[in-house]
Amino acid sequence: MALTKTEKRVKIKLRIRKRIKGTPEKPRLSVFRSNKQIYVQAVDDVNGLTLATACSREKEFASVTGKKKSEVAALVGKRIAAACREKGIENVVFDRSGYQYHGRVKSLADGAREGGLKF
Repeated sequence: MALTKTEKRVKIKLRIRKRIKGTPEKPRLSVFRSNKQIYVQAVDDVNGLTLATACSREKEFASVTGKKKSEVAALVGKRIAAACREKGIENVVFDRSGYQYHGRVKSLADGAREGGLKF
């Protein structure tokens, strides 16, 4: 029996997660994408802590109307970069969580790079 789209993504996610680990100095930037929203968090896997988060449901993005989802994702990327810089984090490992590096995920990554994160 063939795997569904979600099951394929989970398999890819687990395969990626075997190789990618976040540390306090270089956390993992984990992305979750739903149909309407996009979420990102900087995770320290060694201590099991979330260091910074940003999502398209925050109040500052509620006033953004008339923009495409990929444009909002770029703003979320800039927001997570600002949150990481406040904590003194410059370098991260990007974890796309099995999603294709295309569209909103790519926009988020580009926004984070514009905000000053290096990965």
